[in-house]
Parts: sequence; C-alpha cells; structure tokens
Amino acid sequence: MTLRSENPPHVQTLHVYRANALTVINGANLGDALSFGAELDLDDTYELHQTARSERLTVTAGPGGTLIAAPATTLGRAGHTIHIDSCLTLMTPMGGTTEIVVLVEVDANGDVEAVYALPLAVMTPRTDYTLVGIEVERARTRFAEVACVSFTRGTRITMASGAQKPVEELQHGDMVLTRDDGPRAVTWVGRSTARAVGDFAPICIKAGALHNEGDLYVSPDHRLFIYQRSDALGAGRHEVLVRARHLVNGDTIVQEPGGFVDYFQLLFDDHQIIYAEGIAAETLLVDTRTRAALPAELNAKLAQTLPGHEGRRHMKFEVGEALLSHPDAAALLRRASTR
Repeated sequence: MTLRSENPPHVQTLHVYRANALTVINGANLGDALSFGAELDLDDTYELHQTARSERLTVTAGPGGTLIAAPATTLGRAGHTIHIDSCLTLMTPMGGTTEIVVLVEVDANGDVEAVYALPLAVMTPRTDYTLVGIEVERARTRFAEVACVSFTRGTRITMASGAQKPVEELQHGDMVLTRDDGPRAVTWVGRSTARAVGDFAPICIKAGALHNEGDLYVSPDHRLFIYQRSDALGAGRHEVLVRARHLVNGDTIVQEPGGFVDYFQLLFDDHQIIYAEGIAAETLLVDTRTRAALPAELNAKLAQTLPGHEGRRHMKFEVGEALLSHPDAAALLRRASTR
C-alpha cells in the first residue's frame, strides 16, 4: 500500500500574511504596505489590519538552495521561486519585539509576483509595531532556525549502551541508538536560545501521552515516528511521521510559550530516528531550509560528508495535518500503537 499524504517529503507549510495586511500608520511611508527590506525605513510604525488572516504558503526545496512554491500551496503559484529577502525587528509600545521574515515570490521571468510576511511570533491587530531593525544577511539563518528540529534542555536521549543521557551533554562522536541503523556517532550538536513565542514556543508531550517515559519538549515542527498496529489514521501504512504541532490537544500535548528556551539540534551523517524520553523522534534534516543554521565549517563539507539526508526511507512516512484532524489525534495514535 502507498501513503496517502497531502504533504510529500521536504515540504513545509508557512503561515504568512500578504504584504498589504501590514501598512504604515505613522512615518515616512505613511499608507504603504510592507515591502522589500531595501525599500523600508526605520521608525515607520505598522499596524496589522483587523480583518487580516494568515494564509498557507507551502514550499519545497528548489535548485541551488532556493525555495519553490509547492503544488499543494493555497497561496502563491506552484513552481514560482520564493526568495528570503530580509528579517525585520518590530517593537511594540510596551517594549516587546517581534521578528518578521520577508518572503518574495517571483515568476519564471524573475518578476515580483507577491511579497509575504512570515511572523516569528503572534501578531495582533490594533497594535503599533515600529520598525527598529532590518537585516538581510541574518534572514536566511533566522528562517533556518525555525525549520530546524530541536530538543529542549534536559531531554534524555537513548545511547547505544542503553543509558539515558541529557541532550545538552552529548558531544561529537558519542554513540546514539538509532531505529534504522543501530549505534551511530553524532556528527554535530547545535545549540540556540530563543524567546518561547510563536514558532519558537516548544511543544510539550506530557509523560505517557505517546508512551513516553517523561515529558518531552520539542520544537513545533519536530516529527515523531509512530508505529500503528492498526491504521487508525487511514494513512495507508502502519509507520507514520507526525509533526508535534499537529498533535496539540490542549491537554496531554500543549504548546508552552513564555520566557526563553534552550534548543539543541542533533546531526548525524544520515537523517535518523532516535529515542528521546523513550519515544522515536527525528534528528536534524539537512536541506535547503536548514543548511543556513549550520556552522560555516560544517556546511562546506556537506556535499561530501552528508549524502544520507536525501531519500531516506522513513521520509516517505510523513502524514499531513488533514489526516490528523481528529478531536484528539494523540489519543488515537496512542491506542493504535498498542492494539
């Protein structure tokens, strides 16, 4: 049987606003909509329209490190190139900051088709957002950090010996137990600290929710590997990969914003499924989105040393949000994995 999934591998759905959802209400460009970083002026104040709604821009990896609008996208035109233009920092009157990644869609002739705002934290209408920072070089890195799958400090990883080791104590060369390839050495351990807001707020999978031994905190797009004894999702197969964000139920699986969070990324020569708090979860996948988050000295070696991140068998197992639109998909999967 084949997997019936609306999201093929290497596809990411971004919740973005059209540029005209954000307009200048005070400043040099009064009345103008959000635009490219090069056309913006610091100290302009923007407001999100009261009726604005985020829409889904679905992208996939393109040639030469580009992003391409995927066939499943509901915004933009499939096949068009999506450029990461800039990262903007906006400040509210209370002193809080919000970051926006500006994305630009261009057609086959290189002409601009649309501009989109990808907020990295929740934005609210009738709030003043003053532009205090415009960064071009950092934009791709910031976008990559959102795409990187990460574990939080304290997550216990199963080692090749069977021992449980906190993720922050892992080092290059440590042998970790993988689902598909047995003991494998860690290639790199990344660490970043972020404000726990929006797409940076971790998902908590409470102990027992998916047969995990302890609370497991992961980044929202982290994929968990689940074996269903019965195909409860109607995915067409027993083995599935599900994103943590799609399992949030407000009870046993919740998103926990607030404060700061330490994230750790584990990289292997191949994209692997390992065991965290006793359940199977993926490690960092190197692709167009995430490469910018890696250190330059490692990135330069990827072509020779990391061929195993393309075409991994388990990447075909991902199911999209539509198949998880159950009142409590987590409970459904928990039962399916034991029956």
